[in-house]
Amino acid sequence: MAVEPTCARDIDAARILQMRHSMEFDKEVLKARTKKFALDFLGFVRTLANTDECRDIGDQLRRSGTGVGANYRATRRSRSRAEFIARINIALEEADESAFWLEIIGEGALSKSPRCAELLDEADQLCAILAASSITASEALKRGDPDPHARRHPRQ
Repeated sequence: MAVEPTCARDIDAARILQMRHSMEFDKEVLKARTKKFALDFLGFVRTLANTDECRDIGDQLRRSGTGVGANYRATRRSRSRAEFIARINIALEEADESAFWLEIIGEGALSKSPRCAELLDEADQLCAILAASSITASEALKRGDPDPHARRHPRQ
């Protein structure tokens, strides 16, 4: 049973807790989504024709597609906001590279699979999410907001 806040300070504290819970949920959703993205890319690459160009592009696509999730996971271990920004931008670069290779596959008629367009849409969505996160963190860094990634050490 939830306790009703009794003063403005309690209401603010309740909102902060709710926001933190929501942000943690969003982080877990994005973690799962980037992992699914990697697995979907691996499955898609297996459907490409066994030609030199498809093998070469497939290798690039496999690296960039799996790199999104791996680099997003690394953001979660950031020790500072600056490190977070650097890592989220690497994940963004990987998502954008994935979109590029999917465009090449589609426009080059290397696959007729509808999965290509679906994966391109997901890559574009992940680019938008990761770019927004990078912008938000960069603006917070410029404003000098407290760093949520900084390790807190108890006073001795």
